[in-house]
Amino acid sequence: MALVPNVKSNDRLYQDLARSLMEELAQGHYPVGTRLPAERDLASRYDVSRPTVREAVIALEVQGLVEVRLGSGAYVMRLPGDEDRPGFDVTAFELTEARLLFEGEAAALAATQVNDADIAEIEVLVQRIAEENQEPNGTESADREFHLAIARATRNVAVYNAIAHLWDLRSTSPEAALLHEKARHAQIKPVVEEHTAVLDALRARDPNAARAAMRAHLSAVLEGLLFATEERALAEARKATQVKRDRYARATA
Repeated sequence: MALVPNVKSNDRLYQDLARSLMEELAQGHYPVGTRLPAERDLASRYDVSRPTVREAVIALEVQGLVEVRLGSGAYVMRLPGDEDRPGFDVTAFELTEARLLFEGEAAALAATQVNDADIAEIEVLVQRIAEENQEPNGTESADREFHLAIARATRNVAVYNAIAHLWDLRSTSPEAALLHEKARHAQIKPVVEEHTAVLDALRARDPNAARAAMRAHLSAVLEGLLFATEERALAEARKATQVKRDRYARATA
C-alpha cells in the first residue's frame, strides 16, 4: 500500500504516513499496549524509506500516542480522540539538512574573513567540546558556541542570525528535541576530530577545505541521528550503559 503524497500541500511523506498511522490507531487496528509493526514492515507496507517511518513514529511519540522503548519498538500509549490533530514542526533530519547547506557555506565565507582572535576562540571551543564529552551528563553548549563562533566570523549578521535560528530550533521544535535527546541517550556525542578538521581549514584560510570539512561533519551528524533511531542501536546503548554501571559498582564495592 504505497502512500500518495498530497501534491496540493507542502506535506512531506512522513507526515502522510503519520496521518495514516493515526487513522489506523483510531480505527482500533492497534489497541493500547500493543506494539506497532517493525520499522522494516511499515516501510515495506507503505513503500517508504525507513527514515520516513522513523520520522512518522517520532511525530506520534511527540503527541503521546506511542512510546518508543529501548531495543523493543514503538508501543501504543493511547488512541487518538476527535480533538487530536497531527501537528508537525521541524524534524531533526530536516534541521540537519538545512544546517548542512547553510553552515557549509558559512564556513567557507568565514575562512576568508577569520582573524587570529577568532581562531583562538574556536580552538578553545574545540577543547571544551572534548571536555564536555567526558562528562556523564554533559550538555552540548560548547558545540553550539563552536558553530556560532564560525557564523560570527563570517562578519555577516544575516548569516549569523540564520544559523542561530537553526540552532534554536533544536530545542524549540518538539520533534527535533526528542530525536536529539535519543541521540544523547545512545551516547552519540560531538566528534572532536570533525571539529578539529573545520578548525584546521579555517586556520589555513582555505574556504574549499572549510566547506568540505563542515559538510563532512554535518553529514556524519545526520548519520548519527539515523543510528539513534535504530532499535538495534538503542539496545546497544542500553547494554553499554549497564556495562558501565556494573564496572562502577565493582570499583566501589
